[in-house]
Amino acid sequence: MSTIRIGTRDSELATWQAKKVQALLKSEGVESELVLIKSEGDINLTVPLYEMGIQGIFTRALDIALLEKKIDLAVHSYKDVPTALAQGLVKAAILKRDSYKDILVFKPGNETLPAALGYKDGTWQNATAADLVIATSSTRRKAQWLNRYPSHIIENLRGNVNRRLQKLAESSWQGAIFAAAGLERIQVRPETSIELDWMLPAPAQGTVMAAAREDNVALLEICERLNHRDTDICTGIERDFLRFLGGGCATPIGALAYIKEGRLHFSGNLVSADGSIKIETEWSGPVTDAGQVGEMAAKDILNKGGTPIIESIRDGGA
Repeated sequence: MSTIRIGTRDSELATWQAKKVQALLKSEGVESELVLIKSEGDINLTVPLYEMGIQGIFTRALDIALLEKKIDLAVHSYKDVPTALAQGLVKAAILKRDSYKDILVFKPGNETLPAALGYKDGTWQNATAADLVIATSSTRRKAQWLNRYPSHIIENLRGNVNRRLQKLAESSWQGAIFAAAGLERIQVRPETSIELDWMLPAPAQGTVMAAAREDNVALLEICERLNHRDTDICTGIERDFLRFLGGGCATPIGALAYIKEGRLHFSGNLVSADGSIKIETEWSGPVTDAGQVGEMAAKDILNKGGTPIIESIRDGGA
Protein backbone atom coordinates (compact mmCIF):
# COMPACT_ATOMS: atom_id res chain seq x y z
CA MET A 1 0.00 0.00 0.00
CA SER A 2 1.24 3.52 -0.82
CA THR A 3 1.90 6.11 1.87
CA ILE A 4 -1.34 7.02 3.67
CA ARG A 5 -2.16 10.73 3.89
CA ILE A 6 -3.59 11.50 7.34
CA GLY A 7 -5.57 14.74 7.56
CA THR A 8 -5.59 16.64 10.83
CA ARG A 9 -6.21 20.08 12.23
CA ASP A 10 -2.96 21.89 12.94
CA SER A 11 -3.25 22.41 16.70
CA GLU A 12 -0.81 20.64 19.01
CA LEU A 13 -3.59 18.44 20.40
CA ALA A 14 -5.00 17.52 16.98
CA THR A 15 -1.57 16.59 15.63
CA TRP A 16 -0.96 14.50 18.77
CA GLN A 17 -4.10 12.53 17.91
CA ALA A 18 -3.03 12.10 14.30
CA LYS A 19 0.44 10.97 15.33
CA LYS A 20 -1.14 8.33 17.55
CA VAL A 21 -3.01 6.93 14.53
CA GLN A 22 0.20 7.22 12.52
CA ALA A 23 2.10 5.16 15.11
CA LEU A 24 -0.59 2.47 15.14
CA LEU A 25 -0.51 2.27 11.35
CA LYS A 26 3.27 1.93 11.47
CA SER A 27 2.87 -1.00 13.87
CA GLU A 28 0.81 -2.62 11.11
CA GLY A 29 3.59 -1.98 8.60
CA VAL A 30 1.84 0.98 6.92
CA GLU A 31 3.70 4.24 6.26
CA SER A 32 1.87 7.55 6.48
CA GLU A 33 2.31 11.32 6.41
CA LEU A 34 0.38 14.14 8.07
CA VAL A 35 -1.53 16.77 6.10
CA LEU A 36 -2.41 19.85 8.18
CA ILE A 37 -5.78 21.51 7.49
CA LYS A 38 -7.45 24.53 9.13
CA SER A 39 -11.04 24.10 10.34
CA GLU A 40 -13.79 26.71 10.65
CA GLY A 41 -13.67 26.26 14.41
CA ASP A 42 -9.98 27.13 14.46
CA ILE A 43 -10.32 30.22 12.28
CA ASN A 44 -13.17 31.98 14.12
CA LEU A 45 -12.16 32.20 17.78
CA THR A 46 -14.45 35.03 18.89
CA VAL A 47 -17.99 33.74 18.32
CA PRO A 48 -19.15 31.17 20.91
CA LEU A 49 -19.52 27.72 19.38
CA TYR A 50 -23.20 27.53 20.24
CA GLU A 51 -23.85 30.72 18.22
CA MET A 52 -22.10 29.54 15.05
CA GLY A 53 -24.88 27.11 14.08
CA ILE A 54 -22.59 24.74 12.21
CA GLN A 55 -22.64 20.96 12.57
CA GLY A 56 -19.15 19.50 12.39
CA ILE A 57 -17.43 22.85 12.80
CA PHE A 58 -14.12 21.13 13.59
CA THR A 59 -14.56 18.29 11.08
CA ARG A 60 -16.05 19.75 7.90
CA ALA A 61 -12.79 20.91 6.29
CA LEU A 62 -11.21 17.50 6.86
CA ASP A 63 -14.26 15.69 5.50
CA ILE A 64 -14.18 17.79 2.34
CA ALA A 65 -10.49 17.01 1.86
CA LEU A 66 -11.27 13.32 2.34
CA LEU A 67 -14.10 13.34 -0.21
CA GLU A 68 -11.90 15.24 -2.68
CA LYS A 69 -9.21 12.56 -2.20
CA LYS A 70 -6.65 15.05 -0.94
CA ILE A 71 -6.22 12.82 2.13
CA ASP A 72 -6.96 9.14 2.87
CA LEU A 73 -7.81 9.34 6.57
CA ALA A 74 -9.26 12.14 8.68
CA VAL A 75 -8.49 12.04 12.40
CA HIS A 76 -10.95 13.70 14.76
CA SER A 77 -11.78 14.12 18.39
CA TYR A 78 -14.84 11.87 18.29
CA LYS A 79 -16.98 14.23 20.36
CA ASP A 80 -16.69 16.82 17.57
CA VAL A 81 -18.00 14.46 14.88
CA PRO A 82 -21.68 14.84 13.83
CA THR A 83 -23.77 11.75 14.54
CA ALA A 84 -24.43 11.39 10.79
CA LEU A 85 -21.23 11.26 8.73
CA ALA A 86 -21.03 12.89 5.31
CA GLN A 87 -22.24 10.67 2.50
CA GLY A 88 -19.40 8.51 1.23
CA LEU A 89 -17.50 8.55 4.54
CA VAL A 90 -17.45 5.87 7.23
CA LYS A 91 -15.93 5.29 10.64
CA ALA A 92 -12.60 3.54 10.06
CA ALA A 93 -11.36 3.11 13.64
CA ILE A 94 -12.12 4.11 17.21
CA LEU A 95 -9.04 4.16 19.43
CA LYS A 96 -9.01 3.15 23.08
CA ARG A 97 -10.55 5.90 25.16
CA ASP A 98 -8.43 8.17 27.35
CA SER A 99 -9.93 10.07 30.30
CA TYR A 100 -13.53 11.10 29.64
CA LYS A 101 -13.62 13.56 32.55
CA ASP A 102 -13.94 17.33 32.60
CA ILE A 103 -11.64 19.26 34.93
CA LEU A 104 -11.65 22.71 36.49
CA VAL A 105 -8.36 24.59 36.18
CA PHE A 106 -7.81 27.47 38.59
CA LYS A 107 -4.97 29.92 39.08
CA PRO A 108 -2.04 29.41 41.46
CA GLY A 109 -2.72 31.26 44.68
CA ASN A 110 -6.43 30.40 44.55
CA GLU A 111 -6.10 27.07 46.35
CA THR A 112 -9.15 27.81 48.51
CA LEU A 113 -11.42 27.67 45.46
CA PRO A 114 -12.02 23.87 45.45
CA ALA A 115 -13.22 23.94 49.07
CA ALA A 116 -15.46 26.91 48.33
CA LEU A 117 -16.99 24.91 45.47
CA GLY A 118 -17.67 21.98 47.79
CA TYR A 119 -14.65 19.82 46.94
CA LYS A 120 -13.19 18.45 50.19
CA ASP A 121 -11.08 15.40 50.95
CA GLY A 122 -11.30 14.21 47.35
CA THR A 123 -15.10 14.24 47.16
CA TRP A 124 -17.73 16.71 46.01
CA GLN A 125 -20.13 17.94 48.67
CA ASN A 126 -22.67 20.76 48.88
CA ALA A 127 -21.57 23.92 47.13
CA THR A 128 -21.00 27.16 49.04
CA ALA A 129 -19.24 29.52 46.61
CA ALA A 130 -21.31 32.35 45.09
CA ASP A 131 -20.85 34.89 42.32
CA LEU A 132 -17.75 33.37 40.73
CA VAL A 133 -16.74 33.70 37.07
CA ILE A 134 -15.94 30.47 35.21
CA ALA A 135 -14.98 30.19 31.54
CA THR A 136 -16.00 27.64 28.89
CA SER A 137 -17.34 27.68 25.33
CA SER A 138 -19.28 24.43 25.81
CA THR A 139 -23.05 24.70 26.25
CA ARG A 140 -23.03 21.33 28.03
CA ARG A 141 -20.43 22.43 30.57
CA LYS A 142 -22.14 25.79 31.01
CA ALA A 143 -25.56 24.21 31.62
CA GLN A 144 -24.29 21.60 34.08
CA TRP A 145 -22.20 24.19 35.92
CA LEU A 146 -25.13 26.60 36.25
CA ASN A 147 -27.35 23.76 37.43
CA ARG A 148 -24.96 23.26 40.35
CA TYR A 149 -23.91 26.90 40.79
CA PRO A 150 -26.82 29.07 39.55
CA SER A 151 -25.34 32.37 40.78
CA HIS A 152 -22.11 32.02 38.80
CA ILE A 153 -21.25 33.89 35.60
CA ILE A 154 -19.99 31.92 32.57
CA GLU A 155 -17.58 33.59 30.14
CA ASN A 156 -16.79 32.38 26.63
CA LEU A 157 -13.39 30.73 26.15
CA ARG A 158 -12.23 29.69 22.66
CA GLY A 159 -8.97 28.61 21.07
CA ASN A 160 -6.62 25.66 21.29
CA VAL A 161 -5.66 24.22 24.67
CA ASN A 162 -2.53 26.33 25.13
CA ARG A 163 -4.31 29.51 24.09
CA ARG A 164 -7.15 28.83 26.55
CA LEU A 165 -4.71 28.22 29.39
CA GLN A 166 -2.99 31.50 28.55
CA LYS A 167 -6.32 33.37 28.46
CA LEU A 168 -7.17 31.98 31.90
CA ALA A 169 -3.82 33.11 33.30
CA GLU A 170 -4.32 36.63 31.93
CA SER A 171 -7.97 36.97 32.98
CA SER A 172 -9.81 37.86 36.16
CA TRP A 173 -11.78 34.60 36.00
CA GLN A 174 -11.68 32.20 38.93
CA GLY A 175 -11.33 29.14 36.73
CA ALA A 176 -11.98 27.47 33.38
CA ILE A 177 -13.28 24.04 32.39
CA PHE A 178 -11.27 21.71 30.12
CA ALA A 179 -11.38 18.09 28.98
CA ALA A 180 -8.83 16.18 31.04
CA ALA A 181 -7.72 14.12 28.04
CA GLY A 182 -6.75 17.18 26.02
CA LEU A 183 -4.46 18.60 28.70
CA GLU A 184 -3.01 15.23 29.65
CA ARG A 185 -2.20 14.15 26.09
CA ILE A 186 0.13 17.09 25.51
CA GLN A 187 1.28 17.15 29.15
CA VAL A 188 0.04 20.61 30.07
CA ARG A 189 -2.44 19.77 32.82
CA PRO A 190 -1.69 22.20 35.68
CA GLU A 191 -1.34 21.03 39.26
CA THR A 192 -4.08 23.54 40.06
CA SER A 193 -6.84 21.39 38.56
CA ILE A 194 -9.52 19.07 39.90
CA GLU A 195 -11.74 16.48 38.24
CA LEU A 196 -15.42 17.34 38.00
CA ASP A 197 -16.72 13.89 38.88
CA TRP A 198 -20.30 15.18 39.02
CA MET A 199 -20.24 16.50 35.44
CA LEU A 200 -21.30 14.06 32.70
CA PRO A 201 -19.00 14.31 29.67
CA ALA A 202 -19.92 14.97 26.07
CA PRO A 203 -20.78 11.80 24.15
CA ALA A 204 -17.51 10.13 23.05
CA GLN A 205 -15.34 12.59 25.00
CA GLY A 206 -11.72 11.44 25.34
CA THR A 207 -11.86 9.31 22.19
CA VAL A 208 -9.96 9.58 18.90
CA MET A 209 -11.76 8.59 15.69
CA ALA A 210 -10.47 8.05 12.17
CA ALA A 211 -12.76 8.39 9.15
CA ALA A 212 -12.16 7.15 5.61
CA ARG A 213 -13.97 6.92 2.28
CA GLU A 214 -16.31 3.94 2.19
CA ASP A 215 -14.83 2.75 -1.11
CA ASN A 216 -11.27 2.54 0.30
CA VAL A 217 -11.70 -1.12 1.24
CA ALA A 218 -8.01 -1.94 1.64
CA LEU A 219 -7.45 0.90 4.12
CA LEU A 220 -10.64 0.07 6.03
CA GLU A 221 -9.42 -3.51 6.50
CA ILE A 222 -6.18 -2.23 8.01
CA CYS A 223 -7.92 0.32 10.24
CA GLU A 224 -10.24 -2.37 11.57
CA ARG A 225 -7.20 -3.82 13.36
CA LEU A 226 -6.76 -0.51 15.19
CA ASN A 227 -10.33 -0.47 16.49
CA HIS A 228 -10.89 -0.81 20.26
CA ARG A 229 -14.04 -2.89 20.72
CA ASP A 230 -15.20 -1.72 24.16
CA THR A 231 -14.63 1.95 23.35
CA ASP A 232 -16.49 1.50 20.06
CA ILE A 233 -19.46 -0.05 21.86
CA CYS A 234 -19.62 2.58 24.61
CA THR A 235 -19.16 5.63 22.43
CA GLY A 236 -21.67 4.18 19.99
CA ILE A 237 -24.28 4.13 22.76
CA GLU A 238 -23.46 7.69 23.79
CA ARG A 239 -23.76 8.93 20.22
CA ASP A 240 -27.03 7.01 19.71
CA PHE A 241 -28.36 8.80 22.80
CA LEU A 242 -27.33 12.14 21.31
CA ARG A 243 -28.77 11.28 17.90
CA PHE A 244 -32.15 10.09 19.17
CA LEU A 245 -32.47 13.26 21.24
CA GLY A 246 -31.79 15.25 18.08
CA GLY A 247 -28.76 16.92 19.61
CA GLY A 248 -25.38 18.02 18.34
CA CYS A 249 -22.15 19.41 19.74
CA ALA A 250 -23.96 22.63 20.72
CA THR A 251 -26.64 20.84 22.78
CA PRO A 252 -26.28 20.48 26.58
CA ILE A 253 -26.43 16.68 26.57
CA GLY A 254 -24.12 14.56 28.72
CA ALA A 255 -23.59 10.82 28.34
CA LEU A 256 -21.29 8.12 29.63
CA ALA A 257 -21.28 4.38 28.95
CA TYR A 258 -18.73 1.94 30.35
CA ILE A 259 -18.25 -1.80 30.72
CA LYS A 260 -17.34 -3.17 34.13
CA GLU A 261 -17.07 -6.83 35.07
CA GLY A 262 -18.86 -7.83 31.88
CA ARG A 263 -21.84 -5.50 32.40
CA LEU A 264 -22.73 -2.35 30.57
CA HIS A 265 -23.60 0.84 32.47
CA PHE A 266 -25.01 4.08 31.06
CA SER A 267 -25.81 7.52 32.48
CA GLY A 268 -27.23 10.39 30.48
CA ASN A 269 -28.69 13.83 31.07
CA LEU A 270 -30.23 16.81 29.35
CA VAL A 271 -29.94 20.24 30.97
CA SER A 272 -31.67 23.44 29.97
CA ALA A 273 -29.25 26.06 28.64
CA ASP A 274 -29.62 28.21 31.74
CA GLY A 275 -29.10 25.22 34.04
CA SER A 276 -32.49 25.52 35.73
CA ILE A 277 -33.77 22.08 34.65
CA LYS A 278 -31.89 18.78 34.57
CA ILE A 279 -33.38 15.48 33.42
CA GLU A 280 -31.39 12.29 34.06
CA THR A 281 -31.51 8.65 33.03
CA GLU A 282 -29.54 5.52 33.99
CA TRP A 283 -29.38 1.97 32.70
CA SER A 284 -27.42 -1.18 33.52
CA GLY A 285 -27.52 -4.56 31.80
CA PRO A 286 -25.78 -7.05 29.54
CA VAL A 287 -23.40 -5.87 26.82
CA THR A 288 -25.51 -7.76 24.27
CA ASP A 289 -28.21 -5.08 24.70
CA ALA A 290 -25.84 -2.29 23.63
CA GLY A 291 -27.63 -1.64 20.35
CA GLN A 292 -30.83 -0.60 22.13
CA VAL A 293 -29.55 1.42 25.07
CA GLY A 294 -29.04 4.82 23.43
CA GLU A 295 -32.54 4.92 21.97
CA MET A 296 -34.18 3.63 25.19
CA ALA A 297 -32.34 6.21 27.29
CA ALA A 298 -33.25 9.03 24.91
CA LYS A 299 -36.93 8.05 25.02
CA ASP A 300 -36.76 8.04 28.82
CA ILE A 301 -35.40 11.61 28.78
CA LEU A 302 -38.14 12.74 26.39
CA ASN A 303 -40.84 11.00 28.44
CA LYS A 304 -39.60 12.84 31.54
CA GLY A 305 -40.12 16.22 29.87
CA GLY A 306 -37.10 16.63 27.64
CA THR A 307 -38.91 17.68 24.46
CA PRO A 308 -39.54 21.33 25.48
CA ILE A 309 -35.88 21.72 26.42
CA ILE A 310 -34.69 20.39 23.06
CA GLU A 311 -37.16 22.62 21.21
CA SER A 312 -36.16 25.66 23.26
CA ILE A 313 -32.47 25.11 22.48
CA ARG A 314 -33.22 24.72 18.75
CA ASP A 315 -35.16 27.99 18.85
CA GLY A 316 -32.26 29.74 20.58
CA GLY A 317 -33.95 30.04 23.94
CA ALA A 318 -32.87 29.03 27.43
